[in-house]
Amino acid sequence: MDHLLSIVLCTPLVGLLVLFFIPSAKEKAIKLWANAVFALGFLVSIPLLTGFDSGADFQFVENIAWIPSIGASWHLGVDGYAMLLVLLTTLIGFLSVLASWSSITHRIKEYYAHFLLLQFGMLGVFAVRDFLLFFVFWELTLVPMYFIIAIWGGQRRGYASIKFVIYTLVGSIIMLLGILMLYFQHFQQFGAYSFDMTRLLQVQMPESMQWWVFWALFLGFAVKVPMFPFHTWLPDAHTEAPTAGSVILAGILLKMGTYGFLRFSLPLLPDAAKDPQIVNAVAVLSIIAIIYGALVSLMQKDWKKLVAYSSVSHMGFCTLGIFALNHTGIAGSILQQINHGVSTGMLFLIVGVVYDRRHTREISEYGGLFRVMPIFTMVFLVAALSSLGMPPLNGFIGEITIVRGVYEMSFWWALSCGIGIALGAAYLLWLFQRTMLGEISEKNKPLLDLNWREIVVFAPLVALAFAIGVHPQPWFKVMDRSVAQIVERVRPGYYEQRGLVNPLAAKPVQAAKR
Repeated sequence: MDHLLSIVLCTPLVGLLVLFFIPSAKEKAIKLWANAVFALGFLVSIPLLTGFDSGADFQFVENIAWIPSIGASWHLGVDGYAMLLVLLTTLIGFLSVLASWSSITHRIKEYYAHFLLLQFGMLGVFAVRDFLLFFVFWELTLVPMYFIIAIWGGQRRGYASIKFVIYTLVGSIIMLLGILMLYFQHFQQFGAYSFDMTRLLQVQMPESMQWWVFWALFLGFAVKVPMFPFHTWLPDAHTEAPTAGSVILAGILLKMGTYGFLRFSLPLLPDAAKDPQIVNAVAVLSIIAIIYGALVSLMQKDWKKLVAYSSVSHMGFCTLGIFALNHTGIAGSILQQINHGVSTGMLFLIVGVVYDRRHTREISEYGGLFRVMPIFTMVFLVAALSSLGMPPLNGFIGEITIVRGVYEMSFWWALSCGIGIALGAAYLLWLFQRTMLGEISEKNKPLLDLNWREIVVFAPLVALAFAIGVHPQPWFKVMDRSVAQIVERVRPGYYEQRGLVNPLAAKPVQAAKR
């Protein structure tokens, strides 16, 4: 289909423009329209998967001059990695908005408008191939998320929203300096200005300059992940955001940071990326995040804050897998990014369900919910086991692949992962025991089990958790060429030196412009 990526990208934007003409008083019509747009957005993204050729590189390419004088263009295209994140974004976006049906009761039109704009920005981050356009979409996501937290968040929403913006904006500004260094280096070497990512790959910089550019980009991406010690905005933002905002934060926005590392830091700056000092520094920060996030989760009394700190721990696995700088570690990291969106998205939706019924997130206020909410308990059990990495669910295959990859780099890295996995099992099983089992209090006896709308929200995520865990090979196949491109860029000859099959060995298919 011609211009498929533009259609996927602009569906929420068109939906937003139409939403402006629906009167604010017609709340049901606003909800129906917003949910229909998000559902359509997911449906139009499915051809990206069905029409994807795992033997080709970037596909569904569109390249139209945008600002020729500075070398910026409307350049779209996805490889296997980006395509998976686009699909995850359209799915999680739809489910998040559907989960908001009864929980948002004021300024409804503004609420859905901000989510549509946020969806447009997130899709743009993963779909573009122009560095300036990438930065525009990257910054665009800050605006609607700020208002979502600040208007529809909890009691400390003002503090949480400002903290979120300050952290991410400072990181973004420094990241922009790194982008501009690459941009001007391209001009010096080729005599032309360009933000095109393919052309920027041709830039040759001395390792000392790569070092500075790497840390500039690193700060922007590390804040978004978030990596320790740049993580402190995340628990506040998660805790104060409405349920759908927390799901989007965990499921999609955090992946923008790891996407930046894999799409830019490693391929554009290969010498710096494999510098032992940089690799060890990032590994130490990742290991601290894994263990620190898990330990802090064990200490939480707030259900939502526990899940928030678990994200710090789980994303530490993803960054550690990336800087293992081998095929297994990077592939495991990508799959675990998808897994985290599924499992942690479920966990935040679960918190939202009980909060809508009891209006408290204190773990001590619950207990024995299995007696009155059996379907909810089964969904929570799947989400918890998925998050802690229990076979045959998705978390297991992602974590074991990362552990295998990091073991090639260091036994101690792998051991740290093992400790993090054990601690993850501890806080998740402790949470399940305290809330679902035991005696039920009088306050919890009237609670209702999941309704049909809530079951529809959880069903795709539960199905994905089992589908990835039972049969992960199709997922690895889709991302194989993406991973190999990164590995060969950073470590040329990696596959041949180890006697491995190089996914790039087959002659690449030239994807036609669509």
